[in-house]
Amino acid sequence: MSVLLDKSMFSVSRNMPQNHHYELKQLLGVKAVENFDIYLGLPTIIGKSKSQSFQFVKDRVWKKFKGWKEGSLPRLGKEVFIKSVAQAISSYVMFCFMLPNGLCANIESMIFWFYWGGNVLKRGLHWTSWSKLCRSKCDGGLGFRDFHAFNIALVAKNWWRIYSHSESLFAQIFKGVYFSNGTIINAQKGWRPSYAWSSIWGTK
Repeated sequence: MSVLLDKSMFSVSRNMPQNHHYELKQLLGVKAVENFDIYLGLPTIIGKSKSQSFQFVKDRVWKKFKGWKEGSLPRLGKEVFIKSVAQAISSYVMFCFMLPNGLCANIESMIFWFYWGGNVLKRGLHWTSWSKLCRSKCDGGLGFRDFHAFNIALVAKNWWRIYSHSESLFAQIFKGVYFSNGTIINAQKGWRPSYAWSSIWGTK
């Protein structure tokens, strides 16, 4: 138990009186911090600049690409690498939050350059557009993901989870805060909502 407490931390609102803060710290027996930057791979505080808050997603994709040299992978190998590695990196974050459109476009550009040029530092000759590469293989594309559309689909799953499993803890938390007297179908965005709820509410 002591090992778990050593790895545990808590943060409270600035509005909490200092004596209550101290009492809570003594009661829980864990370390107090002002805020958490990243928790379980996700940002805990998302400010006004969403692009800055989610910059780490782009950085992770960049790190995967920058080590590959021109011609080190055949075209088929690049396709597998993009689908299994580059596009999978952002899936977890995109399941919880809507990423800014500009950030999605930047990630798509890196993938596009890598596919045609071998690395993101060299543009290369583009034989077709990104939108065509995102078509299914049956329609002449390669089945790459349109990041914005994929983001909407992932976050919308959370909307459906709340609607179809209304008795779950996940649904009850959002219901208690944002639509305690109704359902998610007629729920409003509310005043100063969390970015998680803004993302879910926006997908409907």
